[in-house]
Amino acid sequence: MTQSILTLELELEPADDRRLASLCGPLNDNIQQLERRLGIEINSNNYHFQVIGSSRNVRACIDILKKLYLDTQPLKGKAVPDITPEKVHLAIREARVLEQNATPTPYGKEVTIKTKRGLIKPRTPNQAQYIGNILRHDITFGIGPAGTGKTYLAVAAAVDALERQEVRRLLLTRPAVEAGEKLGFLPGDLSQKVDPYLRPLYDALLDMLGFEKVEKLVERKVIEIAPLAYMRGRTLNDAFVILDESQNTTVEQMKMFLTRIGFNSKAVITGDITQIDLPRNQRSGLRHSLEVLREVDEISFNLFCADDVVRHPVVARIVQAYEKYEADHRKEQQA
Repeated sequence: MTQSILTLELELEPADDRRLASLCGPLNDNIQQLERRLGIEINSNNYHFQVIGSSRNVRACIDILKKLYLDTQPLKGKAVPDITPEKVHLAIREARVLEQNATPTPYGKEVTIKTKRGLIKPRTPNQAQYIGNILRHDITFGIGPAGTGKTYLAVAAAVDALERQEVRRLLLTRPAVEAGEKLGFLPGDLSQKVDPYLRPLYDALLDMLGFEKVEKLVERKVIEIAPLAYMRGRTLNDAFVILDESQNTTVEQMKMFLTRIGFNSKAVITGDITQIDLPRNQRSGLRHSLEVLREVDEISFNLFCADDVVRHPVVARIVQAYEKYEADHRKEQQA
């Protein structure tokens, strides 16, 4: 069947040379990225753009150009924001133009938090379902490869719940096990030893709330970031609790964590079962929980895949390559 070719034109307003330069990128890199990814042709003359290609991709490109130009609007007293290749990639993913079915997944209320980087919202159907399940369930699992937004979206949902006073405090935790290294390997006292393991959680909070606000909330014990071992013996009421890197929990640690959940509390457990750093003779608490809890209606399980990766495009291809290798390896073992 012959694909219909469409030509649309766009005039960017208001005219601003600095914003136009930011949109196009150095040596028109951003425009060329749109052409490569969408299979279209873009001709421009100052603020006038002509886009030629398949009707669906052309319309999507016009919408993306409008959105990205809007993103170049500087805040009062600030410089014009840079439109980076990463932002172009995310805009394409958000438009879902490259998917077979571009119909967005409805899920009711959407978490939208205004940060220094802009508005935080789901960018793929799986992310949208994940946010919806966090809002509807007391306990939610987010399982998948790095770069799929599991932790970042969970922190966004936690900050949103705190800002709307649905909970009184946030607790963010992860097991102090990474890549086979032990805590004694690191210099300093206990707090200095565990800080590198908790830093990704700090970074997500800083991105959303800013340094000063996070420090104040930590001082007031409204936000607590601690190793998983510190959760033992506690009951967590009126709290939003996130367990990150849960593939590195033991079966006993996972059970301990899940039984800490108190009244008016939510828990989100994130992890990647392909990157377990536990000793070979220890079973992952995350893997075990998938078997034990899958029939519990009040618990939601969300599985992410390479298509949900929102980092550099090559990350998704790396994840896909590993998935294919592992699938082929399993077939060889079964043969």
